[in-house]
Amino acid sequence: MSAWGQTLSGWFSSRTASAGAALPVRLGGRGSFAATTDIPQVRGFDQPLAWVVVTLLLFGLLMVYSATIAMPDNPRFTKYTHTYFLVRHTMWLATSFVAALMAFQVPISTWEKYAPWLFVASLVLLIAVLIPGVGKVVYGARRWISLGPLSFQPSELAKFAVLIYAADYMVRKMAVKERFFRAVMPMALAVAIIGLLLLAEPDMGGFMVIAVIAMGILFLGGVNARMFFLIATVLVVAFSLMIALSEWRRERIFAYLNPWDEKYALGKGYQLSHSLIAIGRGEIFGVGLGGSVEKLHWLPEAHTDFLLAVIGEEFGLIGVLVVIGLFLWLTRRIMHIGRQAIALDRVFAGLVAQGVGIWMGFQSFINMGVNLGALPTKGLTLPLMSYGGSAILVNMVAIAVVLRIDYENRQLMHGVRV
Repeated sequence: MSAWGQTLSGWFSSRTASAGAALPVRLGGRGSFAATTDIPQVRGFDQPLAWVVVTLLLFGLLMVYSATIAMPDNPRFTKYTHTYFLVRHTMWLATSFVAALMAFQVPISTWEKYAPWLFVASLVLLIAVLIPGVGKVVYGARRWISLGPLSFQPSELAKFAVLIYAADYMVRKMAVKERFFRAVMPMALAVAIIGLLLLAEPDMGGFMVIAVIAMGILFLGGVNARMFFLIATVLVVAFSLMIALSEWRRERIFAYLNPWDEKYALGKGYQLSHSLIAIGRGEIFGVGLGGSVEKLHWLPEAHTDFLLAVIGEEFGLIGVLVVIGLFLWLTRRIMHIGRQAIALDRVFAGLVAQGVGIWMGFQSFINMGVNLGALPTKGLTLPLMSYGGSAILVNMVAIAVVLRIDYENRQLMHGVRV
């Protein structure tokens, strides 16, 4: 028996002796995944992770209601009731919960088997959304497909599809030990095609998230640091050129640098300046739930991209720090589950979990940075909290897949084949 088998077998035989014990496991196996991790002795699934997700969802529901309750007073939204967004967000939460339960039932081996087909499906939807009559235009961007009373955003599915496909791709390429450029170029081409379709909507923020997810999985899949920084440099240059060659993107950068300038205060810097006003009004403890002034038709998209600004105004610095802390814990826990899977030689599952961690961590970081004025304005929502049905749905499916990975890890550690 291998050293790994002897160690694991010994732990199984003695697990009843110490209920709280943890096993140090060292894996010196496939690819570059030599690692040391602690595997806890537990069954079922990660309940703390599930409760943190539920906390973010419910707090998000509360804040979406608070941010939208006065919207019908605006002439643009007179046809809506005061509970219009609350009801729709609740419907999406219920739908997402059902989808998450279904996703949890799917073995990770099935996701691996159908990863290429999921990627193709996301490509088809990204093409379909660009077709007039199919794609729905909102504020000049064609990003949504109407599904009766609801709308679906294909770019959200693309994030999950690229994540699953990249993990499957890296596992296959690690197995055949191809040279770096030969192995990575097809994946780079796939991401480039997705990027071109997203930029045509346009949705540069979504492309940034997808590029970071793909890069993260490449790095975790064995790409050495030198090549990783080469890829990162190429992406930074590409995004810089996009900004330099686009007048309205350049204006956003200038507005970010000085949102109070009279040239931008009522234009490109309007959202940022009012977001900073909202957070400034909140001070330490906030003005109280429902007491936000900026949400009263001053701060655009207060229920989507700038929900954190409303949290900052109503719950102050304390509320913002709580949200940041929850997302930090969430990201760290998901990455830990991924490391556990890799230690158990479940490389695909580990890459998927860590990819979800990168996704949640990076997107929340960008959204918070925008709200706090640390980053240029970019149309990215706060995961699990902001109003936006398709985003909530895909986020919940991704979390359910992580919980399934954790569940299979625990079953495997207790001698149950998965």
